[in-house]
Amino acid sequence: MGLYLCIFEGDDEIDGVEIGSYADFNTFRDFIVSELEAGDAGSRFQTIILHSDCDGEWSVTECDVLKRELAEISAAFKALPPVEFSSDWQKSVAKSIGLKSKNAYESFIDVDGEFLIDRLKLLADTATKCGSPILFQ
Repeated sequence: MGLYLCIFEGDDEIDGVEIGSYADFNTFRDFIVSELEAGDAGSRFQTIILHSDCDGEWSVTECDVLKRELAEISAAFKALPPVEFSSDWQKSVAKSIGLKSKNAYESFIDVDGEFLIDRLKLLADTATKCGSPILFQ
């Protein structure tokens, strides 16, 4: 089962990110916890780490906080060495687009092969601009 994060304005979908499986999203969050929070989940990045990955949403207010968290995570990941892609589909997508990660930032991608942090930052920015939450589906 896959995790899709999206923004709706009325009945119209504004933007969305297909993360991959729930396990892929948890691998991303587990890496944040182990590398940036010294194993203490939510000690620095409550919005991205402590939110349930099942149905729910990040409110517009939470998206403002999420953007700040992602900016800090982004900078830290760019200074860390790359890690192996966690899923076969990620390895396949990376190979198909010629991606060889140079750092941890480039080691986490969405199903289209775009850097996950970039896509999440864009989604949070769009949510705050249009005043709509990010929905977990």
